[in-house]
Amino acid sequence: DMAVPGWGKKCNLCTKILQQIKAIAGEDPDEAAVEAALGKACRALGKRLGGFCKRLVKKFREQICESLQNGDQPQDACAAIGFCKA
Repeated sequence: DMAVPGWGKKCNLCTKILQQIKAIAGEDPDEAAVEAALGKACRALGKRLGGFCKRLVKKFREQICESLQNGDQPQDACAAIGFCKA
């Protein structure tokens, strides 16, 4: 279940996860780099966040890949998928 108490918390988690993916994917990643980073980031986040990360990535893989390739900020990417208030 994706439900996490409160908007702020959800936004925070999403942003954290995307920052991690972005850090692993590096600047200007291609699709392969993003794909690789998605798996690594969820593992790197540990058990508690890892599960949420996996669900987030599974559900929004396309959007996350796209926004990372576009160089969007994590907060903007999370707003685009509805986890942060735009």
